[in-house]
Amino acid sequence: MKTRPAKHSLMASAIALTLAASPSAFAFDGWHLLNAAVIPGEASGWDYVSVDSARHHVFLGHREEGLQVFDPTLRKVIKVIGNTANDRSDGAVLIPDFDLGISNNENGTITPFSLSTLKARPSIKVGDDLDTSHYDPVSKRLVLNMGAEANGTELIMLDVPSLKEAGRFKVPSKKAEGGDSDGKAFFFLAAQDIDKVYKLDTRAGKLVDTFDVAPTCGRPTAVTVNGADERVYISCRGRDTVKPSFVVLNGDNGKVVYTAPIGEGTDSIIYDASLKRILTANGVSANLNVFEVDGPDNYKPLDTLGTRAGMRTMAMDTKTHVIYAVTAESSADPSKKIRTEVSPFYGNTFFPNTYTVMTYGKHR
Repeated sequence: MKTRPAKHSLMASAIALTLAASPSAFAFDGWHLLNAAVIPGEASGWDYVSVDSARHHVFLGHREEGLQVFDPTLRKVIKVIGNTANDRSDGAVLIPDFDLGISNNENGTITPFSLSTLKARPSIKVGDDLDTSHYDPVSKRLVLNMGAEANGTELIMLDVPSLKEAGRFKVPSKKAEGGDSDGKAFFFLAAQDIDKVYKLDTRAGKLVDTFDVAPTCGRPTAVTVNGADERVYISCRGRDTVKPSFVVLNGDNGKVVYTAPIGEGTDSIIYDASLKRILTANGVSANLNVFEVDGPDNYKPLDTLGTRAGMRTMAMDTKTHVIYAVTAESSADPSKKIRTEVSPFYGNTFFPNTYTVMTYGKHR
């Protein structure tokens, strides 16, 4: 004779199944993967992602595949900008006020294009090697991080929209990385190799201050600025015994006001002022750290979402608060150079037809 389970046991089981099926049941802050779209193509590396919220376009710096325009609705690439496949695009800076996009190309050129028509203008040679560029809306200047030289990195400033050179100066860092403007007076730039953050006046074309973030922050990489609070948010890759961390810097005096651990291999940080959230993408640990902002000096870890190996660059649609990120299936080929400073087994070979755009959203 079979024993029937009690009625309350059946009810408890039903509730447990309902909770297990609920997508928000185990999401502490509600972030989750909405979809993943594979982009057909060769085995190319990639770098930065940017989003044109007004036109619902996502720009992918896919190097040998060029600056690709991804349509999130169609879940496919609809265009490659100009000649950026030959120029090896690392990503784009978007300047909607001037209907302007700039592809940063590894061959030392920039390719201007129209955000509304996606039509490219002729590429402009700026040097032998270009890493990336940043737009400062205060000075209306594009700040270009050129390739490292023996005595530092040259920053070239171009007036927008003319793109005529407005000045240049050198900083001691040989690995200038992420940068962002406070929207009021200053621009902040990470010096990854020497654990410092530069405070720049791009209107005057000069270095205003240098903030030492060691040992709290090893290898500062990605930067975003909360201009309202004058706080600089930095994701740090770590070095030696200094673990990867999220660091908040007082932009006025350079004092570190908050620090917390994050995943390994970070390369992107997002600040969403309306949601009061900070997110860091960490490619080696394959996770996304989420922090809450509760005032200039108060922060709280909320969530660590598992992502995919190699997902290190991302951008947010500021209208929908949806995040777009990329990765691809990779292998660490020991016969080729491996960036061991990032990871002993950092991928250096990518498989065709595995480049994927991942879309993340937040449950309401």
